[in-house]
Amino acid sequence: MKIDWAALGSVFGVSLAVTVGLVALFTLGIMGLSRRERAVAQGNSASLAVAGAYVAFAGCAAAVAYGIHLVVAKA
Repeated sequence: MKIDWAALGSVFGVSLAVTVGLVALFTLGIMGLSRRERAVAQGNSASLAVAGAYVAFAGCAAAVAYGIHLVVAKA
């Protein structure tokens, strides 16, 4: 049995990068919603922060849906 270490390292690197990116995108969504809460408490509007949060969450959902698509298409 021969292990292709270059391919294994490539898969590890891409998986790590995508995971960190997805967590960062989700964090941006959470931050956008928290800014809305802060703005409402101060009597201001934070529609841009809410729109950014929804875009971030939509990106997360799209990444998860694409991952499921890849798993199902290869089966």
